[in-house]
Amino acid sequence: MKKWILYILCLLPFASPVLAQEIAPGASEVPPLEIAAKQAVLVEAATNNVLLARNADERMPTSSMSKVLTMYLVFEALRDGKLRLDQTLPVSKNAWKQPGSRMFLNEGEQAKVEDLIRGVVVQSGNDAAIVLAEGLSGSEAAFAEAMNAKAARLGMTNSHFTNATGLPDPGHYSTARDLAVLALSMIRDFPDDYHYYSEIEFTHNGIKQGNRNPLLYRNIGADGLKTGHAEEAGYGMIASSLRDGRRLILVLNGLKNMQERADESAKILEFGYREYGLYRVVKQGQTMAEAPVWLGKQTSVPLVAGKDVVLTLPRKLRDGLRVALSYSQPMEAPIAKDQTAGLITVTAPGLNPIETPLVAGADVPRLCFFARFWAKLKWLIGKT
Repeated sequence: MKKWILYILCLLPFASPVLAQEIAPGASEVPPLEIAAKQAVLVEAATNNVLLARNADERMPTSSMSKVLTMYLVFEALRDGKLRLDQTLPVSKNAWKQPGSRMFLNEGEQAKVEDLIRGVVVQSGNDAAIVLAEGLSGSEAAFAEAMNAKAARLGMTNSHFTNATGLPDPGHYSTARDLAVLALSMIRDFPDDYHYYSEIEFTHNGIKQGNRNPLLYRNIGADGLKTGHAEEAGYGMIASSLRDGRRLILVLNGLKNMQERADESAKILEFGYREYGLYRVVKQGQTMAEAPVWLGKQTSVPLVAGKDVVLTLPRKLRDGLRVALSYSQPMEAPIAKDQTAGLITVTAPGLNPIETPLVAGADVPRLCFFARFWAKLKWLIGKT
């Protein structure tokens, strides 16, 4: 016999991030937000749903936001044992003479890798980025090749890099969406190194510089990642904010000045937290029902969720979330743990139904021959 059970939503903790970019269900129910940025995308990290987008796939100069990819390769080298934090690298003339923002390294200096990391992340030093690039690949050109190979593997399908710094070059570009993918990858792949992005200041050679991310100085949960500015592209930022276990990723570009960048970033993040909620509808392994068992050594078996179901929805649609179970009963033994038993179907206004397996939560051995015979006999007697 098929059994249907309808659940009203019960909220649970969050799920792991994924990388499939999709517009959040029910987005049409959210009031539009006017933004000044030429390019922008706001992404829910746990579901990777896009909460807001404007020209998200339009190519743009990335300026110093490119340095997030530079640091991805540096953290990867540290993880793989190709670099050490206490290792020193030489400062070449090429690195020393870099224009723009600097760590103020001296030519011929031996700089410690961890200092160089802070020089790039906190101070946005072009000189520090070049030292790391040359130290890893021998030359900035070779490092740029590694950047492009890594970008392709991360799924940054509309990006191309020619240098480690983001200094202007016609062949150096990305998109807001690609940079959001990069930010998500950085946070996912290097959680133990991500803390550098929230450091407020760093001093090298007696020169103290503050982190250029303006959101770190506002009490809004911001903890990274990188600002950027180019004459052609305006002011931009890759930002990340964590509130109550919920992370949003924002990329925007094309602002007129630093103040507009700071205010616009804070406004868009606030919009995401205010208008959307993150809901774990079903947690993998959560017991959803008890199914009776026929001819088993146990009379019932727990049915559990085979996978997580985590949704980003407009808050006004929260009360419309429903979870329905469909399974046949009784289940005949033997039953193997994780054996598919039915379906969990999640529905909400504006959401295509989501189905995930309902599985057995335990093994149930079959009764021996005589016990099965006796059980069937009792059943037949009961039927007469």
